[in-house]
Formats: sequence, structure tokens, C-alpha cells
Amino acid sequence: MKTGTIKQILLITDGCSNQGEDPVAMAALAKEQGITVNVIGVMEQDVIDDQGMREIEGIAMSGGGVSQIVYAQQLSQTVQMVTRKAMTQTLQGVVNKELQQILGGGRTVEDLPPEQRGEVMEVVDELGETVELEVLILVDTSASMKHKLPTVKEALLDLSLSLNARSGDNRFSVFVFPGKRKDVEKLLDWTPKLESLTSIFAKLTTGGITPTGPAIREALTYFNKKRSLRSLLSRDDESFFEESV
Repeated sequence: MKTGTIKQILLITDGCSNQGEDPVAMAALAKEQGITVNVIGVMEQDVIDDQGMREIEGIAMSGGGVSQIVYAQQLSQTVQMVTRKAMTQTLQGVVNKELQQILGGGRTVEDLPPEQRGEVMEVVDELGETVELEVLILVDTSASMKHKLPTVKEALLDLSLSLNARSGDNRFSVFVFPGKRKDVEKLLDWTPKLESLTSIFAKLTTGGITPTGPAIREALTYFNKKRSLRSLLSRDDESFFEESV
């Protein structure tokens, strides 16, 4: 079964977008391109208002992903849980497509007898350990996120350790919004490790605006850039490109 690479955008934010395109529409565009959008809403003592909650749920629903509202203290385990849950969801979708081709009539895993269903889920679990995974992380650095950024950094380092325990390849990339000079800024190029965040995160400045829509659009452009550059390279060059990223 050909699963290809699972591509995810992981959006970490604490509130409403207030600049640029509609993030829900951008998430729908991501889903069309085979990229899942997951959203984690971070709270401190305060609560996220209804508008923020609706936006977080709307982005994840449009992006075919998972959303979760969480207190900053629980961020580490939530980031790992959301990433893995979305990966399982994507793989189940792939398996369901295969089943429909084999069995016909729009049948899915849920329609199988319990024993067969267990066997299929074992395949999904195994794929979850071996499939290639690309996670582009979008971190909201608007003013209200200032005190939450150290927790975000720790959560991302934990995610890196957790996912690197898999046998499949992982690649991470990190963008922040707003950036210093523009709405969205690349903090970290594709890498299997997130350790280099330690030095960069300390230098982050926080700003007032929350351009969530432009951030998702920039993430899509980045995924596509990577793909189009690859298509220009020969196979030998491609392996060099992988190593040099």
C-alpha cells in the first residue's frame, strides 16, 4: 500500500486572527493539496473567547485535522497527542480508500467484523511508526503569546524526541507570525531535529497582530516550493538535497 509522505501543518495560537486572508479558507486549500491542518489553542489562566474557539475548530475542520484547547502546562503532551492522532486519522483514510476498492460499496474499517477490524488497525499502527512525516509548525507570536513561548519551545523539543523514536523519517520546519520584518517568518528550515530552536526561541520578539491566514498560506507555498524544487532535480541530486536541507 502506497502511503507517500504524511504532511501536516501544526498551528499553535491563543486567539483570533486579525490580518489578511480567512484562515478557515486557507486551511480548506491545504486539505485540497493533501496537507492536514491541526490547531492547538493555548490558554493560561484566562479562557479563549467564543470567537477564538470557533476559529480554532473551524480551521481544523476545514483542514481535515484535529483541534484541541489546552492550558499552557499541558502543552507538551497535547502537541504529541494531536500530531499522532492526526497521523492515525490520515492513515485510516488511506486504508479506507484501499478497502473501498477491494470491498466496494463505500465500506470502511468500521464495517468489518471485529477480528478483521483489529488486524486492519494493527496495519495502521505499524504504518504510523514507519511512514515519512513532515510537520510544518506555525507559532503565533502575537503580543498575548509572549509568556507562553518558553512552554511552546519545550513542547516542540518533546515532540521532536517523541517522533524521532519512530522508525520512519521525520522532518520539521518552524515559522512564526508575525515575524520581525513581515507577517510570516521562517525560523527553521526542514530538519529531522528541533534542538536548534533552543537558541532561536530566546531571541523571538512578540508583536500585536495575528496574521493566521497569511501564515497558513505561506506554509502551503513552502510545501509546494520544496516539491517543485525536487521535481527539477535528478535522483542523485535529490538525495544530496535531502541531506543538505
